[in-house]
Amino acid sequence: MKFRNLLVLSLFSSMLLLLSCQINRGKKKEIIAEYSEPYRPLIHFSPPSKWMNDPNGLVFFEGEYHLFYQYYPESMIWGPMHWGHAVSTDLVHWQHLPIALYPDSLGYIFSGSALVDYNNTSGLGKPDKPAMIAIFCYHSPVLEKAGKDNFQTQGMAYSLDKGRTWTKYAGNPIVPNPGLRDFRDPKVSWNAETNKWIMALAAGNCIQFYSSTDLKKWAFESEFGKNLGAHGGVWECPDLIKMVVNNSKKESKWVLLVSMNPGGPNGGSATQYFTGNFDGHHFMSDNEKTRWIDYGKDNYAGVTFSGIPENDGRCISIGWMSNWQYATSVPTKPWRSAMTFPRQLNLEKGRDEYNIISNPIDEIEQLREIKITLNPFIASGNKDLTKEVPFGLSPIEIIADFSLPQTGFANEFGFELTNSKGENIIVGYSNQTNKFKIDRLNSGKNDFSKDFSGIQYSGELKPEKIISMHIIIDLASIELFGQSGRVAMTDIFFPNEVFNCLRAYCKGGSVKCDRVTIYKLNNIWDSIINKQKSGIPE
Repeated sequence: MKFRNLLVLSLFSSMLLLLSCQINRGKKKEIIAEYSEPYRPLIHFSPPSKWMNDPNGLVFFEGEYHLFYQYYPESMIWGPMHWGHAVSTDLVHWQHLPIALYPDSLGYIFSGSALVDYNNTSGLGKPDKPAMIAIFCYHSPVLEKAGKDNFQTQGMAYSLDKGRTWTKYAGNPIVPNPGLRDFRDPKVSWNAETNKWIMALAAGNCIQFYSSTDLKKWAFESEFGKNLGAHGGVWECPDLIKMVVNNSKKESKWVLLVSMNPGGPNGGSATQYFTGNFDGHHFMSDNEKTRWIDYGKDNYAGVTFSGIPENDGRCISIGWMSNWQYATSVPTKPWRSAMTFPRQLNLEKGRDEYNIISNPIDEIEQLREIKITLNPFIASGNKDLTKEVPFGLSPIEIIADFSLPQTGFANEFGFELTNSKGENIIVGYSNQTNKFKIDRLNSGKNDFSKDFSGIQYSGELKPEKIISMHIIIDLASIELFGQSGRVAMTDIFFPNEVFNCLRAYCKGGSVKCDRVTIYKLNNIWDSIINKQKSGIPE
């Protein structure tokens, strides 16, 4: 009898072990599958599943870059907003963390920012543990449904364990609504000149500034922008940054980023910027011309990291790689949306204005696995480069310089990606218009939105003899940085078959390719996949 019981117990234990192995094996397959679906970005951040939009709370603290983001864990379309959370030690490889902030009785958790209160101005930290502070917009669906205009207020939460767990501030909301339907997206930074925290807040068709000494009580300072810039839609997601002018150790300017939806230069969502001065109370623009961070369709709500160490000193930005015209209907599953590759923003002084230039962060070099350098060549018509790139086209990085001959130079030139189905995406430059362009008219799936298919153009540039292109290509996105970053363009696409052919193209004349360097880039999720294959927990 005793032996029989032991035998039954042993069999039962074996069955449980087998069942556990099957469940774990199934989970591993699911996790591995999450990073290999069609259109899943290989070098851009994306959530494991469900809906994502704006980046929030970008902050560096104790060796980690924190990326919070607008997240709805129950569906692949927008819904009650949470703050998703991921961290990275290099801005390239990301570790997914549990949801940071959940909706509560005051509302959904809309966009905002994060900072580290090193001097404990809020009193929420401890002597050996400075508080990480998240300041965000509360959106009350109850008040909105009741027809009230004050359904958006600003709230605060804090963490004492590097952002792993959060406590909502008991005195929320910290900034009540003055009666505006659009009153959101607080970006908070420390102003050393006034020894106060400054909040830039989107308020309808302008930006309002508030100040505080303790992050709890806020005083209105001023507003900016009602008669400046583009006003084709609602202003959102501001960011106020002090930037050192390139090649100048002393000169600096204030830059105000303002996202807007709709009304972008090529339709839908986009981000404009202003340069000027900020005295701790008022922002004064030094240029009335509308300028855009990115002329593509798919870089929105971008903001910069706070807390970057002084010995680094970079201004690093991440944007949402989509557009509200079609974000909820793009053909991806079980997730929607990705972020742009992190970019370093610099300020360049022109003859009569200051301009932002954007380039991929240097950390992209960590992803470079194979380098191909082509000999200079003259392009007239199409030149097939596919055989020169034996490792495929996703993901890759292309760095190229084109020079124009004295006479007979091309009307247009650049690169074209194609597949056997005849689909293509084109990135090029026109000498006739002095503009860069991305053409996704025939890039694959586009019937999910009437606003998706099309050609995007940059602003007009001054004619130059050397045209440079720095291009990052992922499975379903292309990012162009032209003329050393003076032009940025970002577009997503959804081919029915992976693009596997690369051509240099030229229309009407010829152009010399002085330099074409192509890098194969590694999949940023490989380490997670390999750990799951080997049974090591993430």
